[in-house]
Order: sequence, then structure tokens, then C-alpha cells
Amino acid sequence: MSELITADLVDLDLSADTKEAAARSLAERMVAAGRVTDLDGFLADVAAREEQMPTGLDGGIGIPHCRSAHVTEPTLAFGRSAARIDFGAADGPADLIFLIAAPAGADSDHLTILSSLARQLMNADFTDALRSADRPERAAALIRGEEQSAPVAEGTEAERTGAAPKGAEEPAGAGEPGAAEPATAEPAAAEASASEPVTPFRIVAVTSCPTGIAHTYMAAEALENAGREAGVELVVETQGSAGFDKLPAATIAAADAVVFAHDVEVRDKARFAGKPTVDVGVKAGINRPAELIAEARAKAARGEVGAPADGAAGRSAPMDEDGPAGDGFGTRLRKWLMTGVSYMVPFVAAGGLLIALAFAIGGYEIASAKSVADHFVWAETSSWAALLFQIGNAAFTFLVPVLAGYIAYGMADRPGLVPGFVGGYIATTIKAGFLGGLVAGLIAGAVVMGIQRFKVPAALRGIMPVVVIPLISSAIVGVLMFVVIGKPIASAQEAMTDWLNGLSGANAIGLGVLLGLMMCFDLGGPVNKVAYAFATGGIAVSDPSTGSLKIMAAVMAAGMVPPLALALATTVRGRLFTKTERENGKAAWVLGASFITEGAIPFAAADPLRVIPSSMVGGAVTGALSMAFDCTLRAPHGGIFVVPLIGEPFLYLLAIVAGTVVSAGLVVFLKGLRKTAEADATGQAGGKAAPGGTTEDESKVAVAA
Repeated sequence: MSELITADLVDLDLSADTKEAAARSLAERMVAAGRVTDLDGFLADVAAREEQMPTGLDGGIGIPHCRSAHVTEPTLAFGRSAARIDFGAADGPADLIFLIAAPAGADSDHLTILSSLARQLMNADFTDALRSADRPERAAALIRGEEQSAPVAEGTEAERTGAAPKGAEEPAGAGEPGAAEPATAEPAAAEASASEPVTPFRIVAVTSCPTGIAHTYMAAEALENAGREAGVELVVETQGSAGFDKLPAATIAAADAVVFAHDVEVRDKARFAGKPTVDVGVKAGINRPAELIAEARAKAARGEVGAPADGAAGRSAPMDEDGPAGDGFGTRLRKWLMTGVSYMVPFVAAGGLLIALAFAIGGYEIASAKSVADHFVWAETSSWAALLFQIGNAAFTFLVPVLAGYIAYGMADRPGLVPGFVGGYIATTIKAGFLGGLVAGLIAGAVVMGIQRFKVPAALRGIMPVVVIPLISSAIVGVLMFVVIGKPIASAQEAMTDWLNGLSGANAIGLGVLLGLMMCFDLGGPVNKVAYAFATGGIAVSDPSTGSLKIMAAVMAAGMVPPLALALATTVRGRLFTKTERENGKAAWVLGASFITEGAIPFAAADPLRVIPSSMVGGAVTGALSMAFDCTLRAPHGGIFVVPLIGEPFLYLLAIVAGTVVSAGLVVFLKGLRKTAEADATGQAGGKAAPGGTTEDESKVAVAA
């Protein structure tokens, strides 16, 4: 196993002024050392990880990191910046930058080394030693653990050995006449405490982050340190990339409270059921561990039961929930809705494609066929078409209940599922549709979270999540949906359907533009999913309206444009793209044709200011043309493979081609302008070169290009 870091991977005078430039400078050292095979591909992976959550930490530390197929072995590069670089930390920019690179299939031994480094970063002596290191060799040795983190300072023997100063074994003045005697104060209380030792407060914690390399272990170290300072017995289970060792069941059972500091789902979360729980993002575990411990003690004192048992504050992945009040309401609402949509989409895809195939085989009249349970002839095509339709229709009946159930789950964890599903099913029976499911899920989650606020006796905590909360929450949600808000929502759903059916001319085109922009704004992210959920919700009924079918067509067409456009651009102007991007362009043809918008993400991560606006313009063109051509679509997915099921298929393909050409043209134009500007800069630098050599400015321009 090679050393994690060598002197060649250390830059004590890092001159970069942005986090992207810093990552590139350190990554170039990894390439030179043979640890990274593709610079641009690796940097794209680093940028993608950075988009999930800022990697800046309090104390002037930046830890950009990722797992990448372009890394040959786990590697660490270190840079020290006098100018300081902004990595998104709350307390300001960083002067110590650690670029951590792990292979896609890194072994646990290497990852254990990286986790040890992450823990060291919480040690002030270690970071101080790095700030004072005068040679790359010393910095590398410090990081490898081959030198003391805290340099031995000149001073007394006692200071060097850690012994008490001579004559200081006792408090000053001890034993002298008239001296205070704090050690003997309250002897009765001292004897009582000695004879009856107080059991310490016990906390178990779980830390995890998306990459599982740095934040996971730094949060663990911070919590353990804060626990020692607070006199709390705290044990942490780190669920990182190197795997995790489960806490013993006896340790969990003896715990008085639980702290979850995580950005991905806690594995085997049910083990912690029935405990007062603090549930936050991993950065909160790093930045404010003492507050989390105090909050856990306060919840235990009030007798509160945490998220695993009854969902007080549980969320499957509270991404980067930091600060005393967590995320803003808008951010949390988006996460809750996206949780529901993400679980609903597979039902939409399966059911929609089965129904589309049924129509392709047996025609639209197959919707009125008899049940195949009563009549099915193996040799008849119509029977097979009816079978596919009825299976797909069965999948569609789950759409609204699943949406509502998992919105409630995103808000309140497992206890939200029962009232959420019940509310979603009621929404379908009263014809409140997709909108009713959204409202039912939000109400169910809010009701469960409200019930949790009530203090309950310890004897009742065990039955709360399986009896009390499902009973009370389902009754409340059912009453509200049936007799209070269900009918108004159903009326609003009907009005929206009528409005969609009445869209024509400029109104329809304007809606197509908006949907196209949304589908291409974040290339598969939350905004893209909102537009997609809006479209699939419209066709998730047995008899969707014409307006809903047009919207579905526009959404899928626009979503195909970004990867197709980048594939075209890399084909016609390959010199504007890196070798990795040209390879990605080949795959983007297939991804785009299959309606996988995420195929454009590698390009957007490397050059967002040119790729994303270009994609949005092309998507808007395609969405507008699809609506103008009155194209319709019953299948919620499939790309060009379901074109035979599309109304006006040739015009539909024309709309996609038009948007693709527009986006590709804009990307080529904008990237061409950048190349021209870089060439001009290179020429100016070359004009200043000294005879017989290359100037320092020219070298910098060459590297930047």
C-alpha cells in the first residue's frame, strides 16, 4: 500500500483564489504522482460532491473530497493558502485545504486511514502544527502521523513532560495556617458522593455523510470530545465508506438518548426506537456538538421520544441541516415533497409504460375490456393487451397513496406512513387526485409531528409508534379529508383539469416554455422533478385529459434535450471539450434518447455557466414547439422508444431536434468565445516573454487553458 501523502503532494504556498482553482492545483499534483488518471474527470466528480454540501469546516479548513473511478489509490493532497479560500464554512474562508481522493472501490484499510485523518482535523494541536510547518516533508509526516502533532516547545521540564510544577502538587497555600481548604468543604456530601457514585448520562450517536470519508468521522470526533467535556458517556457508530460496526444492543438499550448527525439514511434505524432523539445533519455534529448533547439531555428530561419511535423530527436524510432551527421551511417542504415524488416515480414508470404498451397492442378501446380474471384467452392479442392495461392500471391506483404516504414519511419517518397512505387513498376516492395526495401527505406528517409534542409516560412509549400514533393520526386525517378539506381540493383539481383542457395558442406555448425551462434548469434535480411530477400526476388517472397528455409530451421532450445537445456538440466541435467529455458525449446519445436528463450533469459540473443556460434555451424551444404542435403522450417515460405511442410523432421529433440544435449551437458558441479569449490572453502573455525563455505569466496561462 503506497503512502497516503508524500512531500510531492504538499503545497505550502497554494496560490489559488477559488475552491475550483485550489482543487485543480492539488489534483494536478495527484496526476503527476500517478494517483489520478483523468484530471478533468476527477475534478468533475469533486465538483459534483461539492454541490451536495459545502466542504468547508469551522476553524479554517476545507476538505474537498470524492470517490472517483479516475483515482488509482486513496490519496491526499494538502495545500496551505495565505490568501484563504472560501469553501462555504460558516466562520469564513479556509487556509488549510485537504483534497481527498478515494477510488470507487477503495478498500477498508485505506479508508480507515482517511477516517483517522478526519478525526485529527478536530485536534487544534494538529492544525496548528500544519500551519507552522516550514517544509513539505514535515507537513506530510505530520499528516501520516509520523511526527508529533504538537511541536515540543522550549520550557520547563514539567511543561515538556506534562508533570505538575515542583511545589504545585497541592493548591497554592495548602497546609498553611489560615489557608482556605476547598478540598475538605462539605465532608458529608463528599462522603455521600463517594459511597453512592452517580451514573453518568449515556448517549449513543450515529454519524454518516454522502461520501463516508471525512464528515462522518469528524462529526464522531467532535461529539466524543464534547461528551468528555460535558461528563457524558457517549459512544458513536460511524457509518462510513469503510463499513460500520453496529453498536451492541446492550449499549443502545442502556442509552438515555440518541444523536443522529447524518446526511444519508441511518442504517437499521429501528434499533434506536423509543429513545429521546436529536436528528440533524452531519455538519451540525461537527460545528455544534455541545448544543446537540445539551438538547439530547433536555429531551430526555422532558420524556420526549425521538424520531425512530414516533417521528418527532425524523427525516431520512436531513441534508446539511445546520443551525439551531435547522433548514428553512421552504427547504424542508421541498425535501418532503421530493421524498414522496421519488417513491412515486417507479409506480408511474411501470404503470404508465404497461398502459402505453396495452394501447399500442389493442387500441384505446382496451380500457373498457372485461377483467382478465374472468376472461383471458392465451392466443388472443386483445387479451394480452387487456392484461397489460389492467396491470398498469393497478400500479396507477397506488400513485396518490404512495405520494401521500411518503411525503408523510419524509416529515415524520415510519409513523407517518399509515395516516399518509390512508389520506392518499381517501383523496382518490373523493377524486381529489394528485393535489389531494399532496395535501393529505402534508397533513398526515404534521399531525404525527404534533402528536409527538405531547409528553407521555415511559410505560406508554413502546406502544406509541405501533398503536397510539397510527390510530389517532389516521382518524384525524380521515375526518379532515372526508368532511373538511377533501371536497374543496377535489373542486380545485377539477378546475385545474378544465383549465388544462382549455389551453390553446399562446397560453399553451407559454406553459411549454415554462416546463422546458424547469426540466433543464437543474438536469434531474428538484426543479426538474417538480415539473415531471406535475406532468405524471396529470396522466395518473384512468382517463387523463388532453391537456394533461400534452403536458406530459412537452416535459419528456424537453428533458431529452440537454444530453442530446451535449452529445451533438461534442461530435461537431470535439476540440472544445476534454477527452473525458468527448467520451461522455457518446454515452449522452443513449441517455438523452432514453429521457435521462442526468446525462448532461458531467458537462454542467465542469462548465455550468455555459451548459445550463444553453440547455434551458433549447428545452424552452422544445417545450413550446411540442405544445404548439398539439403532441400528446400517455407514457410517463421511455424517450424515443415510445414515440409510436405519441400523438403527432413526426412533429414531436421535430421539436426535439430543434431544441437539441439550438442548445448545441449555444454551447459551441459560448465555449468558442472562451477559447478565443484564452488564445488572446496567451498571445498577450507571449508578447511579454523574455528572449530565449517562457515567462511566468505565459506558463500560468498555459496551465489555465
